[in-house]
Amino acid sequence: MKLAFAGKGGVGKTSVTSWMADWLARNGHNVWMIDADTALSLGQASGLDQDSLPQPIISKKDLVHERIHEGGFLNLNPDVRDLPDDLAVELPLSSAPLPGVIPGRKRLLVMGGLTNAGGGCACDANALLKAILAHIVMDSDDCVLVDLEAGVEHLGRGTVTHVDGLVVVTEPSMRSFQTASDVGRMAGELGLDNQVMVINRYMGGTPPDLPHLPEWHATIPPLAGLIDRQMTDGNVLSLPESGEIDLILEQIVKKMGL
Repeated sequence: MKLAFAGKGGVGKTSVTSWMADWLARNGHNVWMIDADTALSLGQASGLDQDSLPQPIISKKDLVHERIHEGGFLNLNPDVRDLPDDLAVELPLSSAPLPGVIPGRKRLLVMGGLTNAGGGCACDANALLKAILAHIVMDSDDCVLVDLEAGVEHLGRGTVTHVDGLVVVTEPSMRSFQTASDVGRMAGELGLDNQVMVINRYMGGTPPDLPHLPEWHATIPPLAGLIDRQMTDGNVLSLPESGEIDLILEQIVKKMGL
């Protein structure tokens, strides 16, 4: 199962990604978690403290130069098969797996933001990030969850064809729904039609009638346990409401036919 998560900044997209990864691992699946958002907060959301966060791949200039300019020539299709295992950080599960289930592994790759533009070093770094992402999405038999800054257009058409679904995360505000509409449209143009929408911090009401919003949506209410914790801790796992969240995640996966 390969899922991308996208939406306007601040709507809870990274939290939903972290919850989904942990739920899958507790159900016995190995999971690659790809932090491709410039905020780089997926590690903290999953329980890593600030000092344990790995350096983003996009900032490893020596590695970027070594792979993209190997042999003195520009190589926009570098061999990156060794990099995921070398650069990933292992993450613990939030709680015990289901009875009788052998827990899966959660591995985090902190990449940095993907873009479609840029020159010089930025272009080189972007080429390496896209090569690593394409390798994991296309070649791994594990679950892959990609936390994106904006929409799936940054993945590239070839990689998108191997993504099984898109989770568009929004909150109950017009600006957030407009962003969700744009994300849905661009994903559809790339052929990624298996989309669901998650309305975070939902307290009631009907979503606006905007084109390209995913037809089916799940809702997550404001979580008192998360609100209390976020003042002092970036970890979104092991909340009092975790059982409720698990049921919503199961709904999402079933609705996407995965």
